[in-house]
This record gives sequence, C-alpha cells and structure tokens, in this order.
Amino acid sequence: MNVFALLFLILGLGLIGWLTARARAARMARGLPAKRLHSLPSQHGWYVATWAVVPALIFLIVWVNVSPGLVTESVLANPAAAQLPAFGFERETILNEARSIAEGSSQGAFYPLAEQLAPAYSAALSRYHWIGTALALILAFAFGAFAFTRVKPDFRARTKFERAVMMVLLVASLIAILTTLGIFLSLIFESVRFFSIVPITDFLFGLNWSPQVIRADDPGANLGALPLFWGTFFIGAVIAMIIAIPFGLMSAIYLTQYAPRSFRAWMKPILEILAGVPTVVYGYFAALTVGPLIRDFAVMLGFQFASAESALSAGLVMGIMIIPFVSSMADDSIAAVPTAMRDGSLAMGATTSETIKRVLIPAALPGVVAGILLAVSRAIGETMIVVMAASGAANITLNPFDGATTVTKQIVDLLTGETAFDSPKTLAAFALGLTLFMITFLLNIVALRVVKKYREAYE
Repeated sequence: MNVFALLFLILGLGLIGWLTARARAARMARGLPAKRLHSLPSQHGWYVATWAVVPALIFLIVWVNVSPGLVTESVLANPAAAQLPAFGFERETILNEARSIAEGSSQGAFYPLAEQLAPAYSAALSRYHWIGTALALILAFAFGAFAFTRVKPDFRARTKFERAVMMVLLVASLIAILTTLGIFLSLIFESVRFFSIVPITDFLFGLNWSPQVIRADDPGANLGALPLFWGTFFIGAVIAMIIAIPFGLMSAIYLTQYAPRSFRAWMKPILEILAGVPTVVYGYFAALTVGPLIRDFAVMLGFQFASAESALSAGLVMGIMIIPFVSSMADDSIAAVPTAMRDGSLAMGATTSETIKRVLIPAALPGVVAGILLAVSRAIGETMIVVMAASGAANITLNPFDGATTVTKQIVDLLTGETAFDSPKTLAAFALGLTLFMITFLLNIVALRVVKKYREAYE
C-alpha cells in the first residue's frame, strides 16, 4: 500500500469516527431531555476525528523519513551486500539502481550487483510498507476508540477541539516565523563571509559592478553594488510607480464613485486578472512589443544608439503589472469609508470631486498607502521582466532609454553557473539579498507608521 492510499484510509477512519461520535452524541441528547450536552454533536465528532487522524498522520510523516534507512540496513544485512564497496559514489549508485529495479522504475542496471540486491530491496520495501501501514492503522483506530469512549453528555468536546485548533494555528504561525528567521540567518551568515573578503563600504558605495573579474589584490574593486541599487530604485520605484500609482488610484476612484454597478461587477475582476498573469508573459510582452516600440520612439527623438532593452521598457511593463495591487487595495479602502462621510460632504454643498479629494482619499489613506507599499515591494522583487526587457548593464543614469539592471537579476546571474560557492562572486548574491531584505523591511516600518498616524486621525 502506497503512502497516498494509506493517507486516504486514515482520513476515511477519521470520517467514520466523526460520523459515529456525532450520532452517539445526538442519541444522548435525545435520550436525556432533562440534561443538555455541553458541546454540539458535531463538536464531539470533530474531537474523535482529530484523535483518529492526527496521531496517525504524525507517525506517517516520521515513518516516511525513517523507513528508507531501515530498508537500506535490511538490504545491507543480505549476504550479497558483502560485495559492495566500503564507501563512495559507486556504492551509492549500486544501491540506488537496486532500489529503482525493486520499485519498478527501472528494468535493468549498469552494475550486475544491483540486480542481485534488487530482490532483497523488494522484500524489505514490502515488509516495511506493511509494518508502517499496520502501525498507522492501529494508531488511528486506538486513538479514535479512546476518544470515542469519552463522548458523554458532560464532556467538554468543544473546549478540547478548540484548543487543538489553536495549537495547529500556533504551529503554523511558528513555522512561518521560523522560516523567515532561517532565511534571514542564512543571509546574515553568508553575508558575514562575504564582508570578511570584501569591505562593506566598497560593496555599498562602489560604482563598478563587474563580478566576472575578481582581483586577488582588491576583491571589492569590481563588486560595487551602487549601480544595482540605483537600477532597482529607478526601474521599480520610479518608472513603475509613475505608471502604477496614477492609473491604479484613478481606476479605483472611478470604479467606486462613478462607474455603474453593472460595469463595476465585471470590470473589477478583469482588472484583477492582470495580477494573475505569469510574469514571464509580461517579460515576453516587454521584450517583443514594448521594447522595440520604445527603441523606435527613442531613435525618433534623436537617440541614435537606443536599444530595445532599456530601463523604460522594463519599468513600463512592470508598472502595468502592478496596477491591480494599487487599484484593489485603494478600491477596498475607499469602499470601506462610511457612506455617512460621503453623504455629509455632499449635503454641505461639496462636489463629487471635492468629496473624493478632501474626504474619501484622506479617510482611505491607510489602505492606499498599504497598496502602494505592496506595489513597491512587488516591483523591487520582480526578476523576470528585468531579465527579458532590461539590458543587464550596471549603469547609474537618469536616461530611461539606457540599459539598467536590478539586484534581483544580478542575484540570478550570480547563483547560476559553475562558480565555487565560497567565491566572492557567489557570496555577493547573499549580500545583495540581505541588503534588499533590509530595504524592504525599512519600507514596511515607514508604511506602518504612516498607516497608524492617519488611521488614528480618521477613525
């Protein structure tokens, strides 16, 4: 029995436990009219189902990770395994080939010894699969039966189940927090290694970015990341925001204040579909359509050496991509403003445009700021559009028709290839990631302060 079949069987036992416990609690409620169940019949059912499913699932997760080692140990106890090399790549290859033959994913092997060990692998796999299946079902039945015996009129099933749900939510929250902490610590650890080779001042304020050429006498000479930070800011926070903020905010105002309900009902979902389009599609659009148009326009303006790969083409398409982030948040924030504020402004003689400028937008400012911040963070972290539409040249320029690059694109370039992991070129990617993380973190702090200030003013 494979893992998925066993999983469905455990869930089936949980469903049986839920139905039987619910039926028993319902009979108790009907048979004791003078007494009232502490918990609803469905809550008793969820209590039993939780006990039947959760311990078995925990065991199954542990068993899936432990059983391969037990299978290998059983195979190594076979007399034919004495011919295996003591250690090394050949030993692992023979064992992997034997396992592939036993599982049916391979019909033959390069090493004859693997074919000799395949029957032992097949027997061990079958044995431990059945052991795991039996133990999981026994646990599900035993814990489910234990919980079923506790179904009584005065049993606090609701409290027990709510505590279990709270623990699940707590574990999920801790996993998210620990994952973020692990990412941050990995960036810190590798960045410390990088800054032990390259001075931090050379990295943050250097003007020359050429990681392909690392000088032994001065490793930081060609790892100045200031052009990358400027390109990220210029493309993601200037050009893209010039497009996204006005169009996103104006579309939100129109849909909430001027558009008929029938038009809003289908127009808003269409606008939000833009957020679900894969970024590679935007990249192709920028590279094949927008880029050549911008190049032709630049040549018409007198830029003789204009290229289809420019900061403007990447930023323009990126701005189109993040319009839904601004529009959706602003739309929801404006729609959440109490109608009494809007009606009161109109009753005082203000026009619709004056009401929007002086009442609705200030009252919805926390949500608008949150949407803009989300859009900026999304633009700063975008990679695919920059890879396909920008030139990748590390330049500090105000000319939008010139090529540019961003931090995210350079991280991709640095971590692909066959460069040694402990080289300054590879470690520079972690330093770039840490810097980008800190910039985004500071943006979040500023936005939270703005949201808190204006929320206090208008609530």
